[in-house]
Amino acid sequence: MKILHISKYCHPYVGGVENICKYLVEGDQENESAVVCFNSTSHDVEDCVNGHKVYRVGSQLSVARQSLSWNYRKILKKAIKEYKPDLIVFHWANPFPAWVLLDLIPKDIKLVVYWHMDIIKQKMIYKFIKPVETKLVKRADAIVVTSPNYKDCSLPLQHCRDKVFVVPNAIDDKTMNLREGDNEKIEIIKQKYNNKPIVFFVGRHIQYKGLPHLIKAAEFIKSDCIIAIAGSGPLTAKLKKQCKSDKVKFLGKISNDELRQMHYAASVFAFPSITKNEAFGVALAEAMYAETPAVTFTINGSGVNWVSLNGETCLEVPNGDDKAYANAIDTLLENETLRTTLAKNGRKRVLDNFMIHNMIEKMNDVINRL
Repeated sequence: MKILHISKYCHPYVGGVENICKYLVEGDQENESAVVCFNSTSHDVEDCVNGHKVYRVGSQLSVARQSLSWNYRKILKKAIKEYKPDLIVFHWANPFPAWVLLDLIPKDIKLVVYWHMDIIKQKMIYKFIKPVETKLVKRADAIVVTSPNYKDCSLPLQHCRDKVFVVPNAIDDKTMNLREGDNEKIEIIKQKYNNKPIVFFVGRHIQYKGLPHLIKAAEFIKSDCIIAIAGSGPLTAKLKKQCKSDKVKFLGKISNDELRQMHYAASVFAFPSITKNEAFGVALAEAMYAETPAVTFTINGSGVNWVSLNGETCLEVPNGDDKAYANAIDTLLENETLRTTLAKNGRKRVLDNFMIHNMIEKMNDVINRL
């Protein structure tokens, strides 16, 4: 079967949705795949990435993080006519391409909507997006969500649950497996912080990631530890000003190798996301793979609390409760037996559910139903 993926961007661009698209395109040995996406420049480009055709549409403008292009309709029409897909996988939320697709998609081509997330943040413009979203959901032959929680709680999908299927996101174990020299680097990291236990966070410094709660929780943590915060974003400067604990160290952006080594050096993974903008939590699954147990908040409707299970693979506390978050970190740092048990359970859960082959198998089950 020939499948055309429509994604916001595509490899080598790195992002959560883009990685999932890459895994599905390059890991699926049963089907042939191509991709339509935006280019990171204003130029239209057709290229081949690891044996797969990619149509990159130049972007002239961005509104509310949505790329726009005068040529999108022309390129998508060409891709459909030239590639002749049997099925299109559309990666939502990507409203402008959805609007174009709905006008172009032939009736005989099946449509699977990969529902990565609800549109939550852009409340002011959602009223303009909703008609497109409604038409897309109606036209879809199947809709894929990344967790049972999203299937149960996503309001736009409640009236069509009979065609909604769960296909969990995945991690790339090749990027997470220890490599030659890693153990030495991990020891250097630990020595840098005087062998104090490390509580590690990585992610963009944006509101839904919950970093203000981690910064505040640091004031209540009793254990002598280091809270290492990697990444950057629009909140970085504000967070540094708000930080009153000398436990907290801002690392800035780190390389993939440093990220892997930090995961293994850490004793606890801090995952303080607070809204269902955090639909799944791939970084959480990566920490679990590295046997680093996490502390999370309860997030209604998010897949986070399904990816990592309270009391089994992590400790979960009421959303926004900074003292409870600090107490959970102390509990893990003080109880090595509990920490080890959660760590072993977490790695097993990832191996059983969140590897690339798991995702591809479940996606192909959905495709074969059609």
